[in-house]
Amino acid sequence: MKDIEISERATPGALARLIEMHALHYACDWGFGAFFEARVAREAGEFVAALPRADSRLWFARTGDRVVGSIAIDGRNATAEGAHLRWFILDDTSRGGGVGARLLDAALVFCRAQGFSSVHLSTFAGLDAARRL
Repeated sequence: MKDIEISERATPGALARLIEMHALHYACDWGFGAFFEARVAREAGEFVAALPRADSRLWFARTGDRVVGSIAIDGRNATAEGAHLRWFILDDTSRGGGVGARLLDAALVFCRAQGFSSVHLSTFAGLDAARRL
């Protein structure tokens, strides 16, 4: 996909877009409701409020000013559990064009640089695309 920028730059509305992408995707595809959206908002908000941290990062994929994807590495408990890959999502217009691979690459480069021994993703049956990555 052309003109996709991957960066850690959290512009106004970027966090809201991360939450929106999760809420819409999981509502449409899995029937999740407001409880899930509130949980993503709370956890992502707490994560962003704690940044910058040496052990954690959040990246956004953008086309122009529009956020079309995100991924985070939460290293706060990495010594005990390994780093936690979180909020990895793309909007429908950005799937299948390599944007997800670019986001994942940025996250894994960071994990290697931090020396994390492992990285885990919490998911559930049916999210085959996430599991393949």
